[in-house]
Amino acid sequence: MKLAIVFPGQASQQVGMGRDLHTEYAAVRDIFRQADDVLGYSLSELIFEGPEDRLTLTENAQPAILTVSFAFWTALAPFVPEGAQLWLAGHSLGEYTALVAAGALDFADAVRIVHLRGKFMQEAVPAGEGKMAAIIGLAAERIEQALNSLELGGEVAQLANLNSPDQTVISGSAAGIDIAARALQQAGAKRVVELKVSAPFHSALMEPAAGKLKNALEEVRFKPVRYPVVANASAGPYPGDPTTYADLLYRQVCSPVRWTDTVRWMAGKGPDTFVEVGPGKVLRMLIAKTTREVPCVNVGDMEGYKSMLALLSGETKVAGK
Repeated sequence: MKLAIVFPGQASQQVGMGRDLHTEYAAVRDIFRQADDVLGYSLSELIFEGPEDRLTLTENAQPAILTVSFAFWTALAPFVPEGAQLWLAGHSLGEYTALVAAGALDFADAVRIVHLRGKFMQEAVPAGEGKMAAIIGLAAERIEQALNSLELGGEVAQLANLNSPDQTVISGSAAGIDIAARALQQAGAKRVVELKVSAPFHSALMEPAAGKLKNALEEVRFKPVRYPVVANASAGPYPGDPTTYADLLYRQVCSPVRWTDTVRWMAGKGPDTFVEVGPGKVLRMLIAKTTREVPCVNVGDMEGYKSMLALLSGETKVAGK
């Protein structure tokens, strides 16, 4: 069996995620307890009860999504057949979950770091001064060319998430994104959708956050990955030397998430199935737009979890296989 395992990033959070899994499995309850202990407040209660506006705060959403995603992986991993080939990746925040699942990063360290990551990102740009927008129906190369030709007058607009062949997210200052949006519509974009985010992630405006995060990452002891993990910044696998891992995560903060290339790299390894492990189904949608050769399933609720167990046991097959 060959599986490409992917973990979601921010904006996948929802109140109540993981509750059924938490109720059913002691190992999952231990994960939530660890997260609560590390943060010094009840992340579990916030995840299960809300309020939504607090859960959506970047410094809460990031450890919450990591915790729920890793909880599903912890419940799933014992049933992966021995000898199965695995490739792992995560979208932005999800890269930390992938490193935890690959044994390169301790869960407790990951929870602490992504909480700080969210806090630093939120502090980097005052509310209202940054924006992100999804550009639909225009190739990333054409978007980049258009951005490079713009006169922004000191404003910022740059590629942030290369999500699929027909969806690219740009990020920058509010004024810069407004200028870029008009230009990209004129260049042929089918739609420009402003995202409801609290900061201009993966842009040069995140440099203050990247600097603070670098200091925090220097205190973390990484171990070599047990499975190949694809980095957002390079769209290639993490090397064997764990002393390089902190730099890749540091670079990720201001660099574009090269998700299309990541999916293509993983698909090129010949997996039987992509498995999105964690809340939401965003990555499943993006993968379907990037490759039709490999089916993708989601494990983000009890129904998806039980369906995946049946698949791993050979009781069922993925549609199209």
